[in-house]
Amino acid sequence: MSKKKNSTESTTERVTLKFLAAHLELDPATISVVLNNVPGRSIPEATRERIRAAAQKFNYQPSFVARSLRSRRTMTIGILVPVLDGYHARVMDGIGDYLLEQNYFYFIAHHRHRSELIERHLQMLMNRGAEGIITVDTRLEQRLAVPAVAVAGHRKIAGVTNVSLDHKAAAQMTLRKLYDLGHREIAFMRGQPYSSDSEIRWEGITEAARSLGLAIHPELTIRLTQDLTSPELGYPVVQQLLAHRRRFTAIVCFNDMTAIGAIRALHDAQLRVPQDVSVVGFDDVPQAAFQTPSLTTIRQPLHEMGRLAAKTLLERILSDAEAPREISVEPELIVRESTAPARVAAKKSGVETASSVG
Repeated sequence: MSKKKNSTESTTERVTLKFLAAHLELDPATISVVLNNVPGRSIPEATRERIRAAAQKFNYQPSFVARSLRSRRTMTIGILVPVLDGYHARVMDGIGDYLLEQNYFYFIAHHRHRSELIERHLQMLMNRGAEGIITVDTRLEQRLAVPAVAVAGHRKIAGVTNVSLDHKAAAQMTLRKLYDLGHREIAFMRGQPYSSDSEIRWEGITEAARSLGLAIHPELTIRLTQDLTSPELGYPVVQQLLAHRRRFTAIVCFNDMTAIGAIRALHDAQLRVPQDVSVVGFDDVPQAAFQTPSLTTIRQPLHEMGRLAAKTLLERILSDAEAPREISVEPELIVRESTAPARVAAKKSGVETASSVG
């Protein structure tokens, strides 16, 4: 004769809220409030402990789908990035850390700046229940059906909050530092056309150059085109720059990875950094401090920008307050070994370089 299973014994079947309520002789709503940490309900601590103990004993797992349908909350965020390394990874660290603290889950999709993938992935993320979207270095075209925050988005789109660095201040810091070191013949590296920061950063450079009376020569201006995030991106464009044989004593690079590639290209051309050419990067990725020579660069607080984006998005999801259009973050100039005073022209390996001005 089979023995009837006691309701207090563990079961291999999925334990339901109804089962738990019957076992504890409590209302299912009370159990749900305790296990979901719903604030504002006065339930004795002894009752709360009894509910938690029973849930642990029977390995009760709340139905996330059912809870989401009741509350219309999925606790899920969608994140769009071009790639998952360097600059983007540092921002993602900040986003992920904050969402983890707030018990949010997130999906990440990368798109390599392909517009059709951006649109497709946005729709897929929202179809999968994302309550909001965070984009990093991603070109949005229109308003989304859910709250959105863009890191380095720069485009003014209704319903989208932009978290971005003050690129004008960054350009002023960079060129003022080189100007004070005596550099007047400066080469410039522009970002890829599809990068969200490219145009606004270039506008800051041109404005800062104009205010200092510095000329921007077309033959000393190079444009990145390859879809790379490694030092390999900066190496060939600096080789092209050197082929013009136009004297320059400093180069302002689009980011730290291209600056590291530029330093290698200069080294291979038998030019010393910073004795012959000063090099300035942008972002202050971890490699910048350990490069030889260590890199002078503009620090973007990438981790904090990620946290700020996630915090702003959750505040928007949980509040009906009007979304801020722009949140500006201040840059910092980090001076290291790759910059030095400019030198007067001298011939070296067919390229005009430097000898000390004292």
